[in-house]
Amino acid sequence: MRRAVRLAMEALDTDDVPVGAVVLDPGGAEVGAGCNTREAAGDPTGHAEMMALRAAAAARGSWRLEGCTLVVTLEPCIMCAGAAGLARVARVVYGAADPKAGAAGSVWDLLRDRRLNHRPEVIGGVAADETGELLRAFFARRRVDPPVR
Repeated sequence: MRRAVRLAMEALDTDDVPVGAVVLDPGGAEVGAGCNTREAAGDPTGHAEMMALRAAAAARGSWRLEGCTLVVTLEPCIMCAGAAGLARVARVVYGAADPKAGAAGSVWDLLRDRRLNHRPEVIGGVAADETGELLRAFFARRRVDPPVR
């Protein structure tokens, strides 16, 4: 989670929401990482999890990330939860819950939906205070000083 937090902090000076994600192989080595790039790249799929999953798939030479762990500072949305399940990750570990768009138990529970053929283990609330504070600080700053468009 420390590495994911450092990635999220890199986005603090941008218009992107500070979320970081890391994919670890079964031995615990980092095989993919990313932070939100949606604003910077103008890409609606530019979520940290998507960046990390793409990097891990490229590094491993396969879309199947069996045995891997996705670690992310914010509970995945439905797109990212779906991608994690389709990538066959073994577990998803997240920091802060997302009461507006979370798909790992807060609003939806896509990752544990019994109708799916792959359901990763979900561990939430890891370093939730720290990861939540990053988000609160970001949004507080935006409310005071909105970006110029």
